[in-house]
Amino acid sequence: MKDLHVKLLALVLAIIGIGTCVYKVERLGLPISPSGQTQVWVVEARLQFQGQGRSAKISARIPHKPPGFSMLDEDFVSGGFGLATELTGVNRQALWAARNVRGGQTLYYRVVLAEDSDNNRDRTQPKPRYPEVPDYPEPESSAVMALLDGVRNQSADIVSFTRELLQQFNDPTPNENVSLLREELGTPAERVAEIRHVLAGARIPSRVVHVLVLQDSTRETELEPWLEVHNGDQWVAFNPATGASGFPDNVLAWTTGDVPLTQAENASKPELTFAISRSSREVMSVAQQRARLLDSGLLEFSLLSLPVSTQNVYKILLTVPLGVFVVVLMRNFIDIKTFGTFMPILIALAFRETKLIWGIILFSTLVALGVMIRFYLEKLKLLLVPRLASVVIIVILLMAGVSVVSHKLGLDRGLSIALFPMVILAMTIERMSVTWDESGPQEALLAGLGSLLVAIIGYLVMADPLLSYLTFVFPELLLVLLAATLLMGRYTGYRLSELRRFRSSLSGRKG
Repeated sequence: MKDLHVKLLALVLAIIGIGTCVYKVERLGLPISPSGQTQVWVVEARLQFQGQGRSAKISARIPHKPPGFSMLDEDFVSGGFGLATELTGVNRQALWAARNVRGGQTLYYRVVLAEDSDNNRDRTQPKPRYPEVPDYPEPESSAVMALLDGVRNQSADIVSFTRELLQQFNDPTPNENVSLLREELGTPAERVAEIRHVLAGARIPSRVVHVLVLQDSTRETELEPWLEVHNGDQWVAFNPATGASGFPDNVLAWTTGDVPLTQAENASKPELTFAISRSSREVMSVAQQRARLLDSGLLEFSLLSLPVSTQNVYKILLTVPLGVFVVVLMRNFIDIKTFGTFMPILIALAFRETKLIWGIILFSTLVALGVMIRFYLEKLKLLLVPRLASVVIIVILLMAGVSVVSHKLGLDRGLSIALFPMVILAMTIERMSVTWDESGPQEALLAGLGSLLVAIIGYLVMADPLLSYLTFVFPELLLVLLAATLLMGRYTGYRLSELRRFRSSLSGRKG
């Protein structure tokens, strides 16, 4: 019954840890490596107009939850204009106002976007009414009906119907019906308007969506009109020039509908142009901004919200469970003898500052000198507590002496010996001396070397950059480590070192 309880507990802990980690990676976009970089788009809209010496109001459509992107940041450069933003249906607009506006004026809107393949914004609203069939004049009526009949025969639903219509409408060698409808269509906006007019003949709801094609280092470009049709469930976008459905990764839906992109009162009509650039940012920064946009409290109450100095402390502390896990493996499965249970991990923490080779040299030197002095104290027949206090004092004096000597020799790395936990060193010296007296020098040396070996392995694990990063950014993974530790705590089988003891009996049976 206890085994089942432990297994169920371990399973729940593992599910919570892995599930939280997957949510952070898939939904919030946290990187699983410390050097993750991602690309972001910076789009700058520039409005230029002429003031007429009176109070002026200017409005411009700006993005609102564009599909395929997360808006990480936005800025307005208004230069003395009052600013407000408001939602109008599925769109959003910026409103500028000022008194006594004279001469040429320039307003800027800047937005930072990160590609988000999981961000399929709701394109179901608003649900449109089916349009009435327009009263086409002749000969347009005959051309439209003939074109719709041909398209209907070569399609199965609204999406395929629209795709086929666009392909025929864009055919380089169109039939006479398409040629008639394409006459006197100059701008892309006029072509989209005519296609919508034809779709109304089939009672298919449609609307125009103004998009921006994102290309790096673009200094001056404009919005392009695209087509969206409603398939009964949601709006589906189409490139009117190719007939391809859906928004590609580099197409930003800026605004939707027939409303003007800009409007002005007591000023000339604003000229709207765009500049686009692409740059790299740390994935961590992008993920934190995305989490704020999603109102996710997971990162707000994570270690990333702590002051930087406190974060640096936890970056070290959260690696301790990794070292503890190493101790469990080495003692319970391999049977490596050590002085104390977690003393090697504290030594491994000191190795992080002294670095491995110097740490081994300094640790071995201190312990060797301490043991020799401890043997001298044994002859004085001191009680336990005074003897331990004496060892602590001696260890501190030895640390100071080694630091001075190494400094005089030009070995500045030796100064880091002060980072060793002196009480742990004192207890190691005491335990090694007692083991030497009770079990002999061989057992004492084996335990000492075992402690050093575990400390080295613990240091290598705890100092690994990837593991350090994962434990700090995804501390929930320590629940998985806890689950594994609980399962290992029920292990009562043979240890690796014990197999050597049974080698002779196994070979005797074979004989």
